[in-house]
Amino acid sequence: MTAFLIIGSFVLLITLGVPIAFVIGIISLAGISTIPFIPNLTVFMKMFNGLNSFVLLAIPLFILAANIMNHGKITEMLVKFCIALTGSVRGGLAHANILVSMIFAGVSGSSQADTAGVGKMLIPAMIKTGYDKENSVGVTAASSTIGVIIPPSIPMVVYSGLTNASVAALFIGGMVPGILVGLVMMLIVHILGERKNFPRYEKAAPGEVGRLFRESFPALLTPLIIVGGITTGWYTPTEAAAFASVYAMLISLFYYKTLRIREMPGIIKETLKLSSLSLFALATASALGELLGYYKASEHVAGFFAAHVGSPEMFMLIVIAFFLFVGTFMDAIPAMILFMPVILPYALKLGISSVHLGVVVVMTLALGLVTPPYGLCLLIASSIADLSIEKSFIGVLPYISALMIIILVVAMFPNVAFFLPKMLGLM
Repeated sequence: MTAFLIIGSFVLLITLGVPIAFVIGIISLAGISTIPFIPNLTVFMKMFNGLNSFVLLAIPLFILAANIMNHGKITEMLVKFCIALTGSVRGGLAHANILVSMIFAGVSGSSQADTAGVGKMLIPAMIKTGYDKENSVGVTAASSTIGVIIPPSIPMVVYSGLTNASVAALFIGGMVPGILVGLVMMLIVHILGERKNFPRYEKAAPGEVGRLFRESFPALLTPLIIVGGITTGWYTPTEAAAFASVYAMLISLFYYKTLRIREMPGIIKETLKLSSLSLFALATASALGELLGYYKASEHVAGFFAAHVGSPEMFMLIVIAFFLFVGTFMDAIPAMILFMPVILPYALKLGISSVHLGVVVVMTLALGLVTPPYGLCLLIASSIADLSIEKSFIGVLPYISALMIIILVVAMFPNVAFFLPKMLGLM
């Protein structure tokens, strides 16, 4: 009976619009208080222990690197370079939007930072050039989902902390799917561009591409340094995130000279604000794990799968469908913390590697960033364009199909994504 009351309270609080992190904390405290032999102090101990991880320090540090790049106008330089490469073709600004998201993803690991940084520049430029608001918002929000697929990825860092899966294997495993998602989105832009007559941007002057490349080169080096260092074992993901932050600050202060020291306190404050949202959800979700353990949730789930699922392929389809639903109202990080301890044991029993499962789950939850009611990236992009969520969602629908196709390919044909980490001896 108590279990049903807890579930009912969870649904009610979500329906009322209470932030998910607070819902998880309230439910954890309320549920554990009904168990006589578990003290209420356990909730706060679990919350502390859930954050007591060196790996999780990478989250605020990658967000800091992204904020420094945005404030230091490095993102703007990358945008100009991508426009010079693709602007003259039909739908060139939309192509540039996708391309810069793929590059920016290699620094920040955050889709929200990508949407805010790139969207502020490209959405107004696209509208001014002649794109309709729906497509401007759609391609910006959708391409930002690449931020959690191409390494470094904050959700992959969290997943690694939860499952002990190799961060290096997850990062390299996300590279091929992330690039494929970007290419398929570009194909959709091409098709839509021909049908809707997307405008062309002015062609870059001779030598302009080379000049912009030289100008952007220090920024373009960042993803290579981060991923290369992690995969070779030179440093951990957290050390890589710290390096990315310091590197972004140094080139902004002394190379580009687009950032001033007095701006740093504001950037750090903004970083703390953004990081606290994810980290508080992590803390409360850890407390909820104690409650789920008491009610033997993992055993019930394992029993369900044992009774109804006999093949890895069917299991992956059920997992995708489940996280598609969960992602519509919950952020990726609390979703993984809540459900991965329950799902992972049976996945391993079926012979599915933790890396394979992790990449598929992260990609599936990325869709939640552009699907209402959660749809955080969609909300950010629509607010920039001053467009309703309903119309914004129409604009993003074609690109959702691109992501879904790649998710299914990676789930059903893992060798497509994981030949690279296997070749490097990471799997």
